[in-house]
Amino acid sequence: MNPRDLVKDTLQFASPPRIPRQLWDLPWAADHYPQELAAIKRQYPDDIIGAPACLTTPLKTSGEQYQAGYYVDEWGCRFRNIQPGLIGEVKEPLLKDYATLDLLRMRTPDELLSVDVEQVNAFCRSTDRFVLAGVCPNPFERIQYIRTPENIYLDLIDNREGVTALLDKVHQFYLKVFELWVKTDVDAITWNDDWGAQRALLISPKLWRQLFKPVYKDFVDLAHSHGKYAFMHSDGYIADIIPDLIEVGVDALNSQLFCMNIEELGQRYAGKITFWGEIDRQHLLAFGTPADVAAGVQRVRKALYHNGGVIAQCEFGAGARPENVAQVFQSWNE
Repeated sequence: MNPRDLVKDTLQFASPPRIPRQLWDLPWAADHYPQELAAIKRQYPDDIIGAPACLTTPLKTSGEQYQAGYYVDEWGCRFRNIQPGLIGEVKEPLLKDYATLDLLRMRTPDELLSVDVEQVNAFCRSTDRFVLAGVCPNPFERIQYIRTPENIYLDLIDNREGVTALLDKVHQFYLKVFELWVKTDVDAITWNDDWGAQRALLISPKLWRQLFKPVYKDFVDLAHSHGKYAFMHSDGYIADIIPDLIEVGVDALNSQLFCMNIEELGQRYAGKITFWGEIDRQHLLAFGTPADVAAGVQRVRKALYHNGGVIAQCEFGAGARPENVAQVFQSWNE
């Protein structure tokens, strides 16, 4: 069975012959452990990969995203980074006021719509691995970058109308991006929004359902209408909204499982959604032993595997020990 079919059987709870895998490696890992990272990739190649963006018009950015200093992204948001290998933070709002003209004048990165579809399709034909779209929208994070996180949380209390207008502008643009990608030969679209703190959502579940659940439903409906899967990532504690993500049809969810009660997640949701990783990067990968990591993998498998429904994914990022990252995939193989 090739990797693409392996992942599809996992998503469909069709008893795949092994657990598919995917490593997320931040530039920090290549900077600190280049040889170890290369060895892990050789021994445990990914079954899931991302397509290249294949843009015919370059994005309008400046600076280096993962280097110390300032980086301006494709929307014009300015990040300050004090640690190489990681992403910085936005301290100055791009949109200083919700006045109609200010919002209308805010530029969207239309270069993201200049995808060379044939080049993407050629890439998909060239591989037997499961391919994710080469773009990863982030509606909630994007409005934070545009307004800064401090402002957006105040706006959610004091200026709901303004937040709704901004979110709609961002959402309509991302729908255009996804409308293009679902017509390519990729297997799935994916998006990324970090919704959790360590033990709770960043906003109330009620407010999340009012503002953001419809956004994600649009993404899923678009994907499924074109025969694509829908993958989503969120950091932090998100147990309160997992039923909603299942309801709207998310196929695979990447989350920080160890911020939640893994056994309870399994009792409630195993067989209803695929858990696309991850193994604890806050404690196990950074401070645990290989034996601790093996026990963590076994815990996830025992709780969440349901004739599939689990992807062996972890992140090799700041602080992670290479022997622990390798142990993740060795343990899944075993």
